[in-house]
Amino acid sequence: MTAPVVLWDLDGTLLDPAGAITGGIARALAEHGHAVPEDLRRFVGPPVGWSLRAFTDVPEEEIPRVVAAYRARYRTEGLAQTRVYPGVEALLERLHGTGARMAVATQKPEPTAELAVERFGLGRWFETVSGAADDAAAAPRDGVVHDKPAIIGEALRRLGVDAPDPARTVMIGDRRYDAEGALAHGIDCLGVAWGFADEGELGTGFAAVAGDAAELGELLARYTQPAPTGR
Repeated sequence: MTAPVVLWDLDGTLLDPAGAITGGIARALAEHGHAVPEDLRRFVGPPVGWSLRAFTDVPEEEIPRVVAAYRARYRTEGLAQTRVYPGVEALLERLHGTGARMAVATQKPEPTAELAVERFGLGRWFETVSGAADDAAAAPRDGVVHDKPAIIGEALRRLGVDAPDPARTVMIGDRRYDAEGALAHGIDCLGVAWGFADEGELGTGFAAVAGDAAELGELLARYTQPAPTGR
């Protein structure tokens, strides 16, 4: 039997940004003379450039500068505000003990995601970190990995999983993008209620939703426990 495969979103799932993202976006917008939207939680999940286009009136030519200011502060200040969600490390250790193969699949730029994973000592549990292209502030174009289906596909490719077994492969995330990305590959997505989903967002597309890490561990048993063998 093949080893189970567990893919994890980063912000809002493994890591609590604790205002690092929302506060950083607000400061970057204000510093460049742009209005700050009321609901900044929507910026947690999608690529920053995409969110600026969707939720602000920042001109296209200004977006790279705003994104650069946000990213620079995230590396120097944002990571210091970030924390691993309670119970997550123990769950990762337990899953590792089952033989599960794990990877991060995040829309955060890959170099920044790798930095965050290593900063919090999570790298020992993950075989790879698949993220967005580092030039994701630019307008999307062919060949740029900027969406969740492509990022999940790249994680699976790096794990050598050409055709994921739906009974043994699962994505974990806190936003609808995670569920949509998983669906594109024919696998389930488990939602986590401690992240940044809007009201009602976890009600569609998720196989189940966990309220805490202990409950998530129970839900993951379906994908990670060996199937019973006949006599």
